[in-house]
Amino acid sequence: MAQPSIAELKARVLRAIDARREDIVGLAQAVLRDPEPGFTEVRTAQRVSRKLAELGIPHRTGIALTGIKGYLQGGAPGPTVAVLGELDSLRVPGHPFADQETGAAHACGHHAQLGMLLGIAIGLSDPEVLAALSGRVALMAVPAEEFIDVEFRYGLYREGKLGLLGGKQELIRLGEFDDVDMAMMCHTTSSLADKKLAVGGTSNGHVVKLVHYQGRAAHAGGAPWQGVNALNAAMVALNALQAQRETLRDGEHPRLHGIMTRGGSAVSSVPADVRLEWRVRGGTTEAVEDGDRKADRCFKAGALAVGAGVRIVTLAGYLPLRNDPVLMQVFRQNAERLVGKGQVAVHPAGQNAGGSTDMGDLGHLMPVVHPYAAGATGTGHGVDYLVHDYDAAVVTPAKALALTVVDLLADVAGRAREVVAGHQPALTRKGYLALQQGRIREQGYQGE
Repeated sequence: MAQPSIAELKARVLRAIDARREDIVGLAQAVLRDPEPGFTEVRTAQRVSRKLAELGIPHRTGIALTGIKGYLQGGAPGPTVAVLGELDSLRVPGHPFADQETGAAHACGHHAQLGMLLGIAIGLSDPEVLAALSGRVALMAVPAEEFIDVEFRYGLYREGKLGLLGGKQELIRLGEFDDVDMAMMCHTTSSLADKKLAVGGTSNGHVVKLVHYQGRAAHAGGAPWQGVNALNAAMVALNALQAQRETLRDGEHPRLHGIMTRGGSAVSSVPADVRLEWRVRGGTTEAVEDGDRKADRCFKAGALAVGAGVRIVTLAGYLPLRNDPVLMQVFRQNAERLVGKGQVAVHPAGQNAGGSTDMGDLGHLMPVVHPYAAGATGTGHGVDYLVHDYDAAVVTPAKALALTVVDLLADVAGRAREVVAGHQPALTRKGYLALQQGRIREQGYQGE
């Protein structure tokens, strides 16, 4: 019996996805209505696990607390291609689909990624398609891409439940990518103008700060001079951070930003316990390190100004994104087949979106591609960010990624082997872990 052509395999994949469109979109919408932030995505993971079980796909759960990993085995040995979807939500109170108690909301589109993951699993589960592929497809639902709730995560770290605080970071540490040769995923966006898909570009790296000012409580009206105002210490630090902006180099996309998570206990008491969660971003490692040093100086300056104590915890954030050029080319060809040549934007390698993703960490170890899909409106991470076109945001990118897998693993996985042979990783896993674990530090300073 003749082996089906790649065109015939792709046609089968597309028919399978179209036949289950309602299930694919339904999973995305169910996750939208029940958002859970990072490392707490228990119900979300259960939904994904049930769908994989319905397809008969063996998988493990509870990886890095909530992650999932399953395999589709091709008809012959070959490389392993991982397809990823992110489980977690943000916290955006006021979003139309926010949890009323927690403020959790999918204001970034991760729910759409899980629909894509199901669509890819459905398309590639066709027995005739699998039999023609050489290698495996790892289907991975990963936790905690949004680096939020930092004090909670640091608590898990101190309890020994986590070694790194981002989902893909922790999966790397646990060795879950050791059997993977390349990885891909797609993110929704509201910024593609008239395009339907986009590929290329990069992102910022970052480090994360937990800052705890310790003052001394006293009656705020009767004897404020008997206290040490930790809130004033934080305010001095915030002003000092603003003064750094003219020292940050153009072109390196630096960002110094954060939130105050605790500002005191009672208005009648001099604030003695004030806490910040902060972010230092940059397009290069050097830019992040420069901003990191300056931020630490500012936090110490606040303590010095009022005689408070400060504890500064620095946590390993993400690395800038590196898209593999061959994977980009294969994805682009399939995307253009689906939506038309003029509907796929190609961003230059240095075009920086400003945000950060732990897909950047993975891209320092192996070939990755991280395209974007239209179908959303509003401001990313804002109360108005909504997926309005589920065909554009879920079904089409699922098809594009599934067809990319076919191109990579068909014909004895020739294209996948080309990707592996041509890729020069920036870091080994050992080197990556040394870098990231070396970034984690805690320092104390007492203002005199």
